[in-house]
Order: sequence, then C-alpha cells, then structure tokens
Amino acid sequence: MSAPTESTAESRILTVPNLITLLRLACLPLFVWLLLGRENPLAAGALLGVLGATDWVDGWYARRFNAISNLGKIFDPVVDRLLFFVSIVAIIIAGSAPLWFCVAVLAREVAISVATLVLASLGARRIDVTWVGKAATFGLMFAFPGFLWASTDWLLQPFFEIAAWACAIPALAASYYAAALYVPLGLQALSEGRKSRASRV
Repeated sequence: MSAPTESTAESRILTVPNLITLLRLACLPLFVWLLLGRENPLAAGALLGVLGATDWVDGWYARRFNAISNLGKIFDPVVDRLLFFVSIVAIIIAGSAPLWFCVAVLAREVAISVATLVLASLGARRIDVTWVGKAATFGLMFAFPGFLWASTDWLLQPFFEIAAWACAIPALAASYYAAALYVPLGLQALSEGRKSRASRV
C-alpha cells in the first residue's frame, strides 16, 4: 500500500495533535471552575501550566511525525486565543495577577485577532506564526500559572512571584515585538493572496 501524499496527510482530521488541542479546549471550563468556583489558584495554576506545555507538545508531535493537518493549522491557534482570552479574564476576576499586565496581554491579543480577521476578509493568505510569537506565547503560558501560585500564602509563594515576573516581562516584550513583525508579513500575505486570487480568475 502506498504512503499517503502530503496533501492527503494534511487533509486528515483525526490526528494526535488535533485530539490534544481538543482536550486542551475541553479543560478550559475546568480551569474556570477551579479558579472561580473552587477558589483554588494552586490547582488552577497547575492545570494552566499543563495546558501551556501541551501546546508545545502537539506542535512538536505534528512536526516530528508529519501529523500537520489543515484543520490543525486553524484549530490550534484558535484554541490558543480562546484559552488566552478566557483564562486571563478569569484571572482578572479572581484578582490573581497584576491588572495592567493582564490588560497589556489582552490588548495585544485583541489587536492580532482583529487584524487576522480583517486580512482574511480582504483575501490575504494565511500567516504562519513566527518563532518569536511562539516563544512569547510559551512564556506567557508559564507566567500566568506563576502569578496564580504567587497569589496565595504558602511556602513557595515568594519563589513563584519572582519566577512569574522573570517569565512575564520578557514574554510580554517579545509578544509586542512579534506583533510588530506581523505588520510587513500581513501586507505581504495580503498582496500574495490577492495575486493568487487574480491568477485564478
């Protein structure tokens, strides 16, 4: 039996990375319940840290075992955005992290999401996430658990407060740098998308 072609592989839906992404999405209500319902920032922070780590795992698995799919290219970043929005809003409500930092992260995410939708509506091709953006997201997904673990009195509270800021500031700076990089990338994607559509007419 012949091996599947690249186009066939990319058209798959039931892949391990997509299942991991679906599991991450299913854990989001549990995170909100742990933080706001049970008022347990330690457990909520642990779950958020796992969700951040599995975001790296599904990307690594997709590249390592050629499990990249067209669905995953859309599904994974959408779930990432949803996790960011919902978890940060929940953290703001709980008062578990500095408000200015949460607002700064949300403002950047809103700007990127709106820009992505506008570019897509104008016919731009899909823009791949840059390594700077991936690194920033990875750092932020560990900064917020750190803030959660530092928001309650326990033995390791001082350590996690320092660790949270050590991740937060570089990751926030990198996220805005990545946003600036997307400006020329977005213009290029728009130009190429329009040319591609014009050539098919």
